[in-house]
Amino acid sequence: MDVTLQIDNDYSLQEASEIIRSALEHEKHLAKYKIDRYSMICDEFEDQYDLISTEFIQKFEAGELFGDDKYFEWYAAKRGLDHWKKKLALLKCIKL
Repeated sequence: MDVTLQIDNDYSLQEASEIIRSALEHEKHLAKYKIDRYSMICDEFEDQYDLISTEFIQKFEAGELFGDDKYFEWYAAKRGLDHWKKKLALLKCIKL
């Protein structure tokens, strides 16, 4: 996939590239941090409930698990983990 960059001001292509590269690196660091945090949360729930997160998601979405408010926290953490992993994978594919 190709992307076109249009700069509507007096910045040079090199300046714009440096700014975009820096922003991408910042997003990668943020994504790695979020992945670490959400992974820790999911690991704690997996240990507490003796169930891996992917199986938990399947059971939760099928309505097999209910009654514990912690399930919603686990669900949010797993969804957050999946989101940030996907985002980091995409960020790693971007070449300038």
